[in-house]
Amino acid sequence: MPLRTQADLLGLSRASLYYEPVPPSPEEVAHKHRIDEIDTAHPFYGSRRLTVLLSEEFEPLTRKRVQRYMQEMGIAGIAPGPNLSKRAMQHRIYPYLLRGVTVNAPDHVWGSDITYVRLRTGWLYLVAILDWYSRYVVSWALDDTLELPFVLDTVGQALAIARRQIWNTDQGSQFTSPQLTGLLEQAGAQISMDGRGRAFDNIFTERFWRSLKYEEIYVHDYGSPREARQGITEYMRFYNHERPHQALDYRRPWEVYQS
Repeated sequence: MPLRTQADLLGLSRASLYYEPVPPSPEEVAHKHRIDEIDTAHPFYGSRRLTVLLSEEFEPLTRKRVQRYMQEMGIAGIAPGPNLSKRAMQHRIYPYLLRGVTVNAPDHVWGSDITYVRLRTGWLYLVAILDWYSRYVVSWALDDTLELPFVLDTVGQALAIARRQIWNTDQGSQFTSPQLTGLLEQAGAQISMDGRGRAFDNIFTERFWRSLKYEEIYVHDYGSPREARQGITEYMRFYNHERPHQALDYRRPWEVYQS
């Protein structure tokens, strides 16, 4: 069927069918990669400090531009103050349920978060679900946007494995969406969310991101999404099944999870 006919049937402009997304500039890629590195090493840095550091290393940048980059990357400094993550104000926010709670068994608490994965000329986003007791990565997925579907797919994969008591995330719009919270409530999960500006409420996932980036992502400098997927797939297998974990008395996460 000709494109003109397809466009007419769908009520679309033919021009939109020929549109090719404009790739990010090398400058934007460099700025975002550096923000990712600084945030991984110093997650308490907010937009003001990042603006100073980036302006020293590159050309002078405005704080507004750095804030936009942080929003697009889905990150925010953990210092008290306005949360720069993409929170949807119309979504319900759940209380933090883990203060004073001792996690004493696999599947007692799962934490989930999204992080930025750099490529040589762009980036991807990675979502992972971590069992807090064993540090086992239950499920994960990569995508080129921060949209909801890849998070829902990852949650669905995790729920097919087990039903935990408490599910902890930040207040990003992906995790507060009615589609996701409805799925969790239907599965019988208690939903817990970090306080605003309190990224350390999800400290186990933050520590996992640090290990992943320093041990895999920064070392290999992926040139394509395919390379990133292959490398991260291998690292997840290594992390879960081979890498001794200090906090687990040097046992592997899988040993503890399935015990």
